[in-house]
Amino acid sequence: MYDLIIIGAGPAGMSAALAASENGLKKILLVERNDRMGGILNQCIHNGFGLHYFKEELTGPEYADRCEKLLADKGIEVRTDTMVLEVCDDKKVHMVSKNFGYKVEEAKAVILAMGCRERTRGSIATPGTRPAGVYTAGAAQKYVNMDGYLPGKRVVILGSGDIGLIMARRMTLEGAKVLACIEVMPYSAGLNRNVVQCLKDYGIPLYLSTTVTEIRGKDRVEQVVACKVDDKFNPIKETEMVFDCDTLLLSVGLVPENELTRKAGIKMNDKTRGPLLYSNCETSVEGIFACGNVAHVHDLADNVSREAILAGKAAAQYVLEGTKHPEELLKINLEKTANYKGEPTGLPEGITSMVCIVCPNGCQLMIDKSGGISGNKCNKGVEYAQAELSHPERVITSSVSLEGGSVARCPVKTAKPIPKAKIGELAKFLKTVSVKSPVAIGTVVCQFEGVDIVSTMSV
Repeated sequence: MYDLIIIGAGPAGMSAALAASENGLKKILLVERNDRMGGILNQCIHNGFGLHYFKEELTGPEYADRCEKLLADKGIEVRTDTMVLEVCDDKKVHMVSKNFGYKVEEAKAVILAMGCRERTRGSIATPGTRPAGVYTAGAAQKYVNMDGYLPGKRVVILGSGDIGLIMARRMTLEGAKVLACIEVMPYSAGLNRNVVQCLKDYGIPLYLSTTVTEIRGKDRVEQVVACKVDDKFNPIKETEMVFDCDTLLLSVGLVPENELTRKAGIKMNDKTRGPLLYSNCETSVEGIFACGNVAHVHDLADNVSREAILAGKAAAQYVLEGTKHPEELLKINLEKTANYKGEPTGLPEGITSMVCIVCPNGCQLMIDKSGGISGNKCNKGVEYAQAELSHPERVITSSVSLEGGSVARCPVKTAKPIPKAKIGELAKFLKTVSVKSPVAIGTVVCQFEGVDIVSTMSV
């Protein structure tokens, strides 16, 4: 029997395992359905992770690598390529793998950390035909970043969630033309900083209070029709726009992955669509805990890790001390960190504005005639504005071709920011680069105008 079984080895599962180990549990099993730990982080090759948890800006694979290294000497058993089929209320976990077949493992406690999934076209009932070329943004992300396929050449994105915004930039860097990002709400669903560095940097228009009303095409998407909506979200026919495109990406929300949770008879939270949690992350079934995006969808992986530490510690206390869950429920903040509502209007003469992209706060900075800067919550906001006005730069994340690896692409990033004016040249250059497996994380794979291009994953 195990002290603890954790289902899912993404940021939640890995952080929970670390906390449980550091709080006294010895026999821990971490189960992951993919062939490596990291979960969704492995395909999120963009930066923006780790600012709060590791106090450093990392890409998704780098964040996963840091978490994995923290677990390396803890004696935790890891089973990858293993699918959990059922979790019983007596904490028996049914799992299957090509390596060992079907097994039932028993534990004193279980932590659910299965993450979330994307909402699909079916869940939003978009009218029109059923042609090829309609993808969720996350599926397109995997095709581009890991498999080396470009899903389309002329792209419309429905929804302005962070994955959709990031894929607008990613598809552009890979040579596609992103015609529009369309959002039904009067504000963006993604972070302010992503609207700036994924749309505005590349001249991609964002249409707020707008939705897709029809998909046209027989074998492949040929057109997408969009309309403005009124305050009750009804399409306004006279505002109709037609986009000639071959691809529609859907970034229309995430839902906690809770089939196992429901099957275990755990009470659900109607607001979060995850399990109902007590303040120690325990579910209604004694000894079964949940954390991360399976509990409720988080904006940041850093917050996932923080919550998972609470769950790991609570599971250890339950196993070692028999601690009963407290009466109060976990306080869950479903508010977004920031929402982009378009450019500010009515500014005094001589005042300009910009959004700071240094951190997820996305502060709205104001610059006066004399160059004075306000609106920042830290000194980095002033430094960013000064640089943006005189010599705008970006750290660029992308991928290069990989020969002989388990994936088709090796994710990379520039070791330091490059001028914005050079981004297009860098994107073309990286298409000519190929590396041979294996490649260790941090390896310099090439240079671009004196700037190192480094691998962000061991492949």
